[in-house]
Amino acid sequence: MIANEALVGGFAEPVFEAQAIFRALMDGYARPGTIGASMTEVKPPEQFGKASASILLALCDFETKVWLSNALSAPKTRGWIDFHSGAPLADNESAAAFAFAVSAAELPKISHFAQGTDEYPDTSTTIILEVASLEDGTTLILEGPGIKDRVSISPNGLPANFLAEWERNGALFPCGVDLVLTTGDRFMCLPRTTRIRGA
Repeated sequence: MIANEALVGGFAEPVFEAQAIFRALMDGYARPGTIGASMTEVKPPEQFGKASASILLALCDFETKVWLSNALSAPKTRGWIDFHSGAPLADNESAAAFAFAVSAAELPKISHFAQGTDEYPDTSTTIILEVASLEDGTTLILEGPGIKDRVSISPNGLPANFLAEWERNGALFPCGVDLVLTTGDRFMCLPRTTRIRGA
């Protein structure tokens, strides 16, 4: 039986809101390092940030395998995801099309996720990671497609060895994962083509 709280809090207007999130993400991928917002009324369980939950509802369905960190695997949150998206759980992180984690402490190394293949690089995992903040952490410099010269960002809550992991990820191009950082109702896209270094 599905708990009553799992039945509420999804998209009020699924087609309109899913399209809005998709457009916002495409704009974020086209301009890495910029901050976008989830302009939906979605109300997920408290473990799940609004932006992360909106991305899941917009991009994941019964054919899309997802990996969830421990906090998101709780029955209340899992029931909400089941009811509103129908997305099945991946057997492990390497089988996931999308991965959702509420903190870096719950995220495996990004090399453990699906990397895609030269023939099908789009079969890699997109990781959606909730961080403490998008603006008051260590300053990082972004370069690459979609960026004029360079852009500075300062997310707070990235994995300890993130820069080394991201450099290895970039070396796999056209394979490699894409990353979306979220906090509350805001998000930042970091596609695999983005080069990231310390300031």
